[in-house]
Amino acid sequence: MKQETTLESIVFVIDDDASVRTSLQSLFRSVGLNVETFDSADAFLLTERPDVPSCMVLDVRLPGIGGLDFQSRLATEGIDLPIIFITGHGDIPMSVQAMKAGAVEFLTKPCRDQVLLDAVRAAIERHRAIRKTGKHLIDVKARYASLTPREQETAGYVAAGLMNKQIAGQMGISEVTVKMHRGNIMRKMRARSLAELVRMADLLGIGNAKTKTD
Repeated sequence: MKQETTLESIVFVIDDDASVRTSLQSLFRSVGLNVETFDSADAFLLTERPDVPSCMVLDVRLPGIGGLDFQSRLATEGIDLPIIFITGHGDIPMSVQAMKAGAVEFLTKPCRDQVLLDAVRAAIERHRAIRKTGKHLIDVKARYASLTPREQETAGYVAAGLMNKQIAGQMGISEVTVKMHRGNIMRKMRARSLAELVRMADLLGIGNAKTKTD
């Protein structure tokens, strides 16, 4: 389990050059950013990380797992952490590979402080948005799981745009029962409107219910 923290955000710096780590740590701290530094990708993986909006400043050439391979590994393990690559040995194919895999920036050492700071702030905001969307999806899934099977079936028809009479015909139940299910669905899903319920259904991937034909 990730440790609890009062930190608002954090920058992870991974570089095998101690002088670079020290320099970047000073730069980020000078503008009020929290920083943790590592001399290898393996060292980062062995560390318990705070559960806060974060980003990574990653050197391309590292002992052990190289930066690009580490980027792939993080993606495989579901660690969706925005990455800013810095390197003194970069080339165009390398930068293209990194950016196609989702890197925020690919910067050549020495890079200008403001350029790096702007990239870090953008990366942290990206991660903040990712976390917000992820937490909202978890919450909506939990609400949906609280519905009974019949309510879930009804929700699919409602989100597909069917009227109560049509839903009743599809499910072989009365309109009164459909109305009861709809009321329960709106309450349990905490939907303030049909439009909000439809947005939740889209997020969950439901609402394309197949209708029975005569």
